[in-house]
Amino acid sequence: MLNAGYDLGIFEQAIRAYAHGQAPIVELKGPDFNLLGDHFHPILVLVAPLYRLFPSSVTLLVVQAALMALACYPLTRWAHRAVGPVTGLAVGCGLGASWGLVTGVTKDFHEICFAVPLLAFSVTALGHRRWRAAAAWALPLLLVKEDLGLTLAAIGGYIAWQGLRERRTQETTRRGSPLLLGLAVVCIGAAGTAVEILVLLPAMNPRGGFDYWHQMPGEASSAGSAVGVAALGLQLFWPPMKWLLLFMLAAPTAFFGLRSPLTLLCVPTLAWRLLAGNEHYWQPNFHYNAILMPLVFAGFVDVLHRRTDLVPPPRRRRLLTFSAAFTAVTAAVYPLHDLVLPWAWRTPAHVRTAERLLARIPDGDTVASSNRLAPMLTGRTTVSLVCFGTGSDPAAPTALPADPPRWVVSDRHDPTVKTPCPVAQTQHMLRLYRAHGYVQLAEEDGITLLRRP
Repeated sequence: MLNAGYDLGIFEQAIRAYAHGQAPIVELKGPDFNLLGDHFHPILVLVAPLYRLFPSSVTLLVVQAALMALACYPLTRWAHRAVGPVTGLAVGCGLGASWGLVTGVTKDFHEICFAVPLLAFSVTALGHRRWRAAAAWALPLLLVKEDLGLTLAAIGGYIAWQGLRERRTQETTRRGSPLLLGLAVVCIGAAGTAVEILVLLPAMNPRGGFDYWHQMPGEASSAGSAVGVAALGLQLFWPPMKWLLLFMLAAPTAFFGLRSPLTLLCVPTLAWRLLAGNEHYWQPNFHYNAILMPLVFAGFVDVLHRRTDLVPPPRRRRLLTFSAAFTAVTAAVYPLHDLVLPWAWRTPAHVRTAERLLARIPDGDTVASSNRLAPMLTGRTTVSLVCFGTGSDPAAPTALPADPPRWVVSDRHDPTVKTPCPVAQTQHMLRLYRAHGYVQLAEEDGITLLRRP
C-alpha cells in the first residue's frame, strides 16, 4: 500500500482501457473523464500490449523501472568510450542510483518514464554531434507530455547553435549544416506544445480547458512593468526550497556539469516548475526530477571529455569521488535504502487485512475507494474515489454520485488525507452512503467495507 490511486491507479485505468481498444476513461479523475484531457500522453498506448498479457498495476511499475534503467546505457557507454572505464562506471552507477531517478521509480507510475530514456539517447547523440539522431530521439517527447515540447525546442536550439558555429568555421556546407535542422526542431517543439495546450487538451477535457493554467504566475508577475519583472525574478528563486532543488540537481556531478551547455536543456522544465504555484514542483522528493538527471549527467560527461584543460586526471578522480560520495549519501536518505531494511520485505498486517477485505469485492463490479486502496482494485473493477459525490460544489458534495457504486471501501489510516480526498469529505460521504441504505459488511484495522443493498 505504498502506491495510490493518484497516480498509479489513474494510469492503470487508462492503460487498461487502451489494452481493450477503448479511450482512456479514468473514473478516478471523475465520471467519464478522458485522461488525454488532463495531460497529453498518447505514448502510454505502447504499454497496452504488455498490460493485456499481464493485467496488473505491477506491470506499469516494471515498465517504468525498465525504461529508467535503459536511460543509463547510452550515457554509460558514452562516458566509457570518451573518458574511460572508471568514468563510465561512475556515471552509470551515479545516474542509476541518483536521487532523481530513484524517486521517479518509487513514486507510483508516470508518463515521464518514457521521456527519461528518450532524453538520454538524445543528449548522447548531441555529445557525439549526431544531430539527426538527436532530433529523432527527441521528437517523440511530444507524445509524452505537453510541456516537453519546450525541451524538444531547447534541443533544437542547441543543434542550431552548433550549426551556426560550424557554418562560421566553414566545417560544413550550407546544405549540410545542422542550423536548418535545429531551427525546424525548435519550431516543431514550440508549435507542438502550443497545439497540445491550446487545442488538444481543451478539446478532450470535460471542463473544456487546460486544468493547470491556475498554477502559472499571476497577472502581477507577468506584467511588463519593472515591478512585474522583479516579482517574476523573485518567484523563480523564492522560497529557499527552490535553492535546495537547484543544489540537489547540480551536486551529483560535483557542480562541474554546469560548465556544459548541455545542462541548459534543463531550463524549460525548471522554468515552469519554479514559476508554478504548486509547491510540489519545487521539492526534491517527487518524480518531476527524473527527466533532468540524464541531462545533468550528460553535461558532466561532456565537460570531462571536452575540457581536459580544466579536468586533468588528478582532478577528474576527485570529481568522480565527490559524485560517487554524493550519490551514496543521498541513497541513504532516498528510497533506495529501503532495499536493505528487513521490514521492506515483509507484508504488514494492515496490508493483509486490506487484501482479505478487498477479496470480497467481485471482479467487474463498481467501487468507491480511498486513495491507497484504489490501485489494489483498478486491475479488476471500476474504481472511483470515495469522496466523490454530486452537488453545486464538488468540494462539498450533498448527494451520492449520479451512478452510485455497488461497493464502498475506505481506509481511515490512509496517509493521503489532504488530497485527493480530505478526511472530512470522506467521512461526510460515508455518512451519506449509510443514510442511503449501504450496509456495513466489515470494519477492521480502520478499513470500512460497505455494500449497496
